[in-house]
Amino acid sequence: MIDQNTPVTVLGTGSMGSALAAAFLAARHPTTVWNRSPQRAAPLVAAGANQQLAIADAIAASPLIIACLTTFQATRDSLTAVEAGLNGRTLITLNSGTPSEAREFARWVTYHGARFLGGAIKNVPSAVGKPDTLLYFGGEQAVYDEHAKTMRVLGGDLVHLGAEPDLAALYESAVGATLLPTLLGFFEGAAVLATRGVSARAMVPYSIKWLQMIETLLPVVADEIDTRDYTRLGSSIALFDSATGYDEQLGKESGIDISWHAPMHDLLRRAVAEGRAEQSITALIELLVTPAARQEP
Repeated sequence: MIDQNTPVTVLGTGSMGSALAAAFLAARHPTTVWNRSPQRAAPLVAAGANQQLAIADAIAASPLIIACLTTFQATRDSLTAVEAGLNGRTLITLNSGTPSEAREFARWVTYHGARFLGGAIKNVPSAVGKPDTLLYFGGEQAVYDEHAKTMRVLGGDLVHLGAEPDLAALYESAVGATLLPTLLGFFEGAAVLATRGVSARAMVPYSIKWLQMIETLLPVVADEIDTRDYTRLGSSIALFDSATGYDEQLGKESGIDISWHAPMHDLLRRAVAEGRAEQSITALIELLVTPAARQEP
């Protein structure tokens, strides 16, 4: 197991990268930082970080490199000129990207003699370092085991998803798919309330309760999807389809734009046309997954 005070280099000092570096500093890891815009690292330097203006020097400073740039391509673009310096080091990515991009990046990293873990941190920068902050990783078990103690500085809930280097990107894409629709729903609700002079904050306690109710349903929803038995949830496609007129009427009455509902309404109509009206709403997955793409769990 790597010692707790392993030197670490953080590439990228945006809001998340800065939070990562600050957590390593607080845990007394010798921490080197690099960013394309050097001035962004000033607060970290004041806190004790070693700033390197040349990325080659930043890589040379530590055996463990944490890349928190925007995408796999951005990380590769930054490292291409100094790829020889990766040899013998471990590179962990905490950035956005698709599974195919993660696989290609992992091949590139290992070709240049480094070990790779693809990771994701499932929280906001202010939550970095908290016991319940989740990070998950895909890559070799031995690499994960070697660095898990160090990475636990960033969050207490660490998960190794498996040996495939793209698993964090896969789960990030799957889990992240709920974020924007959920936020849009909240924004729409806030817009409806605003037409009556009611604050968005007034809705928060009830939205939390609603999300907690959805949380209790997820195991049933997942089981229906995994078994393809769309009979147990109790909320049919027909029920949701019949409510589309209500959505449209609410938009007219409130004077708000609900056009983002149109693709969802179309999906419901297609499901009804396929004879799925009495199936649970979970049966919509059958319209989302093509037969060629489906792999049974």
